[in-house]
Amino acid sequence: MKSIHKKYFTMIGLIWSACLIVFFFVYMLVLVPQCQAKKVVTRRLAEQKDAYDFSLKAAKEETQARLRSQVSDLRDRLKDFVVDFGDAANLTFDISRTANNQGISSFSIKSRDKRETSNIADFDSIGVHRLDVSFTAGFNQFAAFLSALERHRPVLLVDTFAVTRSELLEAGHQAKLNLAVLVKNQSDN
Repeated sequence: MKSIHKKYFTMIGLIWSACLIVFFFVYMLVLVPQCQAKKVVTRRLAEQKDAYDFSLKAAKEETQARLRSQVSDLRDRLKDFVVDFGDAANLTFDISRTANNQGISSFSIKSRDKRETSNIADFDSIGVHRLDVSFTAGFNQFAAFLSALERHRPVLLVDTFAVTRSELLEAGHQAKLNLAVLVKNQSDN
């Protein structure tokens, strides 16, 4: 009698084990990919709903007016950082005037011959205009001039500067600045 029960339980155990193995493979081969596909479809549906809601909002007149205002504000902010091609020549006069206001002596400024274009993708319309400035000034004058250049609109970027100490305290120190200015290329005007 024990052997019949033992065979019976062994047979049931083998059948259950085989069923569990089959269910495991069905789960791994069928259900897991379907769950992943469902997640992907759900995410795409959510993205499409968001795009649809955005397009409904964009169609409203007040949204369009707000976006126009934002674009206008961004263009005004761009003018703080980028100079028009025609106005780039006036920068030397602005810098010279700032130097005169700070009482700087032996001031000279020259533009480098080559104007660089941007290396950044999608910014072909912006170039870099470089200026070399040299002057003689005391420390306070140098600091005031540098501060005035940093507050200048459009922004003047100070790439490098070097100060050579003078042997005579009254004479001031020799300073050299390399400035960079972002300029809209002529073809975009």
